[in-house]
Amino acid sequence: MSVQIRPLGRPGDLGWVVLAHGEVYAAEFGWDTSFEALVARIVADYAAAHDPAREAAWIAEVDGERVGCVFCVAVDEHTAQLRILLVDPSARGRHLGGRLVDECLSFARRAGYAQMRLWTNHPLVAARQIYLSRGFRLVKEEPHHSFGVALSGQVYERDLAPAEA
Repeated sequence: MSVQIRPLGRPGDLGWVVLAHGEVYAAEFGWDTSFEALVARIVADYAAAHDPAREAAWIAEVDGERVGCVFCVAVDEHTAQLRILLVDPSARGRHLGGRLVDECLSFARRAGYAQMRLWTNHPLVAARQIYLSRGFRLVKEEPHHSFGVALSGQVYERDLAPAEA
């Protein structure tokens, strides 16, 4: 079994991110297509105008098949945002989610960000465990109705140590 984390950029990567999010979140949490539309906007914004020095995305592959992704985008000069982390159910248990988050954190440090933030929702227990194990702390939580279901949105943040020389 060959496992790889690589930069997003091959034909089909962008579409796969949208497709995978739509299918996985509908199957696992009953979320409707408004979530897929949100992911499509995030992906389209990234594809149209990301700054490669300050923003990046990665794809996880197992035996050459896409099974995961994460994006790092700028909020402002000092803060990066971790977005749309996903590991397909077929590939879970291989620590790919942690590896994707670690890649995102390392990039953000190298890009000079002082802080990383993310927004998630309460049903995403496995992702929350990854975030907490990497030093993120819950800073805000509020209920909302989105994607066809009642949710509790959560904002996590962590400070970034300077990149090692």
